[in-house]
Amino acid sequence: MELKTKEQLISLFETYYNEEVIAFEQIPGSGSYRQYCRLKSEHRQVIGAYNSDLKENKAFFEFSYHFLKYGLPVPELYKVSDNQKLYLIEDLGDTTLFDYIGQHRQPEGFSENIVNQYKKVLDILPEFQVHAGADLNYGNCYPRSAFDKQSMMWDLNYFKYYFLKLARIPFDEQALEDDFQNFSDYLLSTEVNYFLYRDFQSRNIMIKEGKVYFIDYQGGRRGALQYDLASLLYDAKADIPQRIRDELLEYYLNQLEKYIPVNRDEFKSFFSGYVIIRIMQAMGAYGFRGFYEKKEHFLKSIPFALDNLRHILNNHTIKVHLPELFNVLRNVSESITLREIAPKEGKLTVSITSFSYKRGIPEDPSGNGGGFVFDCRAIHNPGRYEEYKHLSGKDPKVQDFLENNSAVNDFLTPVYTLVSQSVQKYLSRGFSHLSVCFGCTGGQHRSVYAAEKLAEFLKNKFPVEVVLIHREQENW
Repeated sequence: MELKTKEQLISLFETYYNEEVIAFEQIPGSGSYRQYCRLKSEHRQVIGAYNSDLKENKAFFEFSYHFLKYGLPVPELYKVSDNQKLYLIEDLGDTTLFDYIGQHRQPEGFSENIVNQYKKVLDILPEFQVHAGADLNYGNCYPRSAFDKQSMMWDLNYFKYYFLKLARIPFDEQALEDDFQNFSDYLLSTEVNYFLYRDFQSRNIMIKEGKVYFIDYQGGRRGALQYDLASLLYDAKADIPQRIRDELLEYYLNQLEKYIPVNRDEFKSFFSGYVIIRIMQAMGAYGFRGFYEKKEHFLKSIPFALDNLRHILNNHTIKVHLPELFNVLRNVSESITLREIAPKEGKLTVSITSFSYKRGIPEDPSGNGGGFVFDCRAIHNPGRYEEYKHLSGKDPKVQDFLENNSAVNDFLTPVYTLVSQSVQKYLSRGFSHLSVCFGCTGGQHRSVYAAEKLAEFLKNKFPVEVVLIHREQENW
């Protein structure tokens, strides 16, 4: 932030509140050209913003007043400068929904805590779309008053020129253009007279004191209900497991039915199309920011978008023939080059769990539903002998028994081979989680020993994070 802009924001604060600024903190930017800071005095703190785009600012101001009138959770707008380029708004803290996912996912998996935050969001989304959107002045929208054919063609060509060309994905120009025309006509054949937030994703949702708030809605316009839901559920780096997406889709439709009648089959038939155009729009942005502007952190979202694209191509309900578009999208989703350019962040986490079959096979906390379950009950059981009954597979006496009086080493050798193959593939493809479970009768001796040994093996061989869980430990 330029010194002049900083001084102007401080002046706006001090003039409006008649209080001295004692702390100024610039907030790192994201995907926009707007600049933000946090201003503090002895009695209050607010967010200061600077944006030279007056039309975009007007949209933000007018939408804020309108949504606040409906009691919707958006930041209160305190003060706007005379030149309309600077403004002060409510400070909603630093925790976005995306941050919340990151804080809770590692220890919990994609847990009920995270799902409940999404449900809070979906409780409110129809209020924006249907209720508050009904009498919104769409004349204040910028740059378009509706997500119409022109808007769609902008997004589709944005994807073509800033992603396909820069990523060197081949395509037939005329055939792709024909499919773009047919695709946009198809998407516009559903109801498109609702408020469309436009960038409804986890970084534009704040969590403060257990409540959700919404920001960055200045790009809103009239459009279809499906688009914002697609933006939220297929938000690339949020990486929502598919079974939870399906659950949240049904939850949203239940909430929407409180406002308008819903034909669920028809809604879902258009939903996949809006998922695809949203993914294409996002990938155009990743290409422009990453390939063109050389901001590498935007490339890190690409592998997640590729996974989303592959799923929707295999499960879509689009009722129009789009041969070149689908050919291009499949080539994108299967591109090894794109995955190598932008590997997923972070280490692979391998969860290794020992368990008793009496209590059932453990669920995969990551939500991926993959991995291995190995049955250790064919191994000679030390638990049959009195001297070992009150020990576990972590005790040296039990380990000596298994290594000298059973075929445990013959059992583990192919386990190491199978798991190693998956770990190598998961690392090369940037996957984030692999689950391995060992079960036996009581979950005390054989399964614990096997889990401990595999954990030791993987830690020594691969750059992975190992999470070791002995589920029945409390019973020993």
